[in-house]
Amino acid sequence: MADTALVRFHTDLRVHDNGALARTVDADRVLPVYCFDPREFEQSEYGPAKTGPYRARFLRESVRDLRESLRDLGGDLAVRHGEPESVIPDLAAEHGADRVCFETKPATEEYAVEGALVDALGERGIAAERTWGKTLYHIEDLPTGVDEIDDTFTPWREEIEREATVRDTRPMPDAIRTPDVEPGEIPTLADLGIEASDGDGASDAGDPDGIGEPDDRAVLDFRGGETAGLARLEEYVWERDRLREYKETRNGLLGADYSSKFSPWLALGCLSPRRVHQVVERYERERVANDSTYWLVFELFWRDYMTFQFEKHGGAFFTPTGIRDVHKDWRRDEQGFGRWAAGETGVPFVDANMRELNATGYMSNRGRQNVASFLADVLRIDWRLGAAHFEAKLLDYDVCSNWGNWAYQAGVGNDSRDDYFDVLSQGERYDPDGEYVRHWLPELGGLPAEAAREPWRLTEDQQAAYGVVLGEDYPEPMVDVERAYGRLRG
Repeated sequence: MADTALVRFHTDLRVHDNGALARTVDADRVLPVYCFDPREFEQSEYGPAKTGPYRARFLRESVRDLRESLRDLGGDLAVRHGEPESVIPDLAAEHGADRVCFETKPATEEYAVEGALVDALGERGIAAERTWGKTLYHIEDLPTGVDEIDDTFTPWREEIEREATVRDTRPMPDAIRTPDVEPGEIPTLADLGIEASDGDGASDAGDPDGIGEPDDRAVLDFRGGETAGLARLEEYVWERDRLREYKETRNGLLGADYSSKFSPWLALGCLSPRRVHQVVERYERERVANDSTYWLVFELFWRDYMTFQFEKHGGAFFTPTGIRDVHKDWRRDEQGFGRWAAGETGVPFVDANMRELNATGYMSNRGRQNVASFLADVLRIDWRLGAAHFEAKLLDYDVCSNWGNWAYQAGVGNDSRDDYFDVLSQGERYDPDGEYVRHWLPELGGLPAEAAREPWRLTEDQQAAYGVVLGEDYPEPMVDVERAYGRLRG
């Protein structure tokens, strides 16, 4: 009887450097499967749907691209809409698979699904083979076991740099022979229960997802899939040669190349972190090695760290007190949270970032730090509401990075020192000409830079002269900003 292996794809949507796929190179037949799990599109306990229209479209594009890549290898991708722990064992049994390979993901809900899948496979006598592939450094290569790693980033990073090495990328199969299987349709947003009429760029443009073409103000036209991710890596590093100045430009706010913007493809596994590292090493050999080339890898360290911290602390990251059991008097202010989420706080640097997120599914790292600090430190609103909003909106949502970094900013996570971001000084530093604010807040387009950042300082005569009336054309601040930061400074 022919040896058949089933590969469950989830957040490893690539054929390059894919551990689960690489384990099947000796199989006679390989059945690749992707399940659209309906639970990933349900409403979260904090209100919004877990997956919003932009990320769902990026996911659909990525699954479609994976199918095309597998077909290029002679195989195919079976797509199903259902719970993996039910769908996968049935498919495996139907096609005589004796093993199911998949990449593990260290988060509570994902582990629960994996556990149920392993149990269901065991009941049918089918082996389950887990692989680790999300991080740059393999979990088995850490100098200190996950349960003992430091909860402060810098000592961990220094230990990793001294004592660990990055594994080589895994080989890609030369060819794949898939058994005769109904490939299945990739579900539309409507099939997934997602409505694109809530301000997420809904359109009657006729596109299959019903959310229109990307906003022309977006920093990049993000398209899902391994093909697009590898093209972005090639373009950013080699064609545009932007890696050499990454550290100097990474805090920019406008434009395609101020940062790498690899994160959406990394989040869904369309890009392997080891492939990125491999390209950086080659760039350092062939062009230049400097602080910028190091800093891109440094960012991969931070991504690894958050993943390993989730492996260590698990569900504690979702509690209001976080992994440090820090008790703060978090508020539940529905109206205040709604203004923050909609970009209507009356504080332009916050609002511009939130409107970019809502219109495109993306926001710079600098913007994320500032809006998170404003919600948690200034408004004192439960940080988990902000994390859930990001989960729904972000193209590059990753459970470990998102919830770990929100906990960090809220002062209940790793390396927390009760630091805050003063959005006024941050806006002045990173948007000195007010270009970013005016880009996303066109109602402030006629204001000079300082007034665009702090319009509440305008007199009534100045408002009339500029044609901007606070409370009508643009909201008045929802808090006394100067007093709020005076309180934080103590």
